[in-house]
Amino acid sequence: MSSDAAVPPAPEGLTSQDFPVHWPVLTRWADNDMFGHLNNAVYYQLFDTAINGWIAAHVPAIDPVAMPELGVVAESGCRFLGELAFPDRLAVGLAVTRLGRSSVTYRLAVFRAPGDEGGAPLAALGHWVHVYVDRSTRRPVPIPDGIRALLVTAQV
Repeated sequence: MSSDAAVPPAPEGLTSQDFPVHWPVLTRWADNDMFGHLNNAVYYQLFDTAINGWIAAHVPAIDPVAMPELGVVAESGCRFLGELAFPDRLAVGLAVTRLGRSSVTYRLAVFRAPGDEGGAPLAALGHWVHVYVDRSTRRPVPIPDGIRALLVTAQV
């Protein structure tokens, strides 16, 4: 592949419509890097915010500071498909692709919002694995029931 080749479309032809959850986010001036687009580290912050914001909004009985289980990031990755920049209004798409006893794998995307009637193209496609562990021992534990019930609603 030559260095000037275009980035291929998102795998499997994914669009915003392939994500059951859309978490709205606003970009900030400081999100842009010296090249005038969102810095690559910002995408990971957006993923983390969307996952934890979605859980907090829908499982209010869960207190992440006091609960005995922690969802720690065991793996993450991102493929950049297009540029975004401040002041873009964005959404993070979230889908659960694997739900195990103590771990969950998310497929994530960032795209411009709103107005995805036909399925907005993805600007980034990522994955994220949370493993739930005991706060004290750091050994894997089952995903808390309230969180598991929510995760099921986003399975694809």
